[in-house]
Amino acid sequence: MLTVNEIFHSIQGESTRAGEPCVFVRLTACDLRCTWCDTPYAFHEGRKMSIDEVVAEVEGHGCSLVEITGGEPLLQDDVYPLMDRLLAQGRTVMLETGGHRPITRVPAAVVKIVDVKCPGSGEAGKNDWSNLDRLAPHDEVKFVVQDRADYEFAKDVIARHGLAGRAGALLISPVHGVLDPKTLAEWMLADRLPARLQVQLHKYIWSPQTRGV
Repeated sequence: MLTVNEIFHSIQGESTRAGEPCVFVRLTACDLRCTWCDTPYAFHEGRKMSIDEVVAEVEGHGCSLVEITGGEPLLQDDVYPLMDRLLAQGRTVMLETGGHRPITRVPAAVVKIVDVKCPGSGEAGKNDWSNLDRLAPHDEVKFVVQDRADYEFAKDVIARHGLAGRAGALLISPVHGVLDPKTLAEWMLADRLPARLQVQLHKYIWSPQTRGV
């Protein structure tokens, strides 16, 4: 059984698939408390669903792209057979994870979006750095930055771990409403950083407080 916060069909707001229709499966519970978290309702709210029920609801949306997110989805053991089932149906499966839980059991075909926590999150001490050695060429690494210190941290991690040549994409995302994307763009251009500036597209289409989008 899984504890599911919500399942919804929307536009992918982040990653290299930004702008594409996607079904999101948001699982309940997270063992991090990032200062900028925009889904605290996923810490506790949810309903019990079997893998069959989740798969059936995903199928009902008629969309081949699925993202499993949270909360922290790797806290629930049944997430692994869920990913296997969705892949077996021929779907493209993405997993967004906080980067502090090992990704060793995630099926190889899943596109893993590994969030490296910067100091401004308050959770940088919990990064599982070994995850960066487990990346596949199609995986993506995300940094959410709220200030210059976070940006410098991200830049250092990219250089020290040689991420530009190991991940399919490096995503640098400003904390919405805190760091101006223009400022972040100027820093990245000045440093010729081998990364992609990412805004949360859904927060520009809908209100940032809107759920289920």
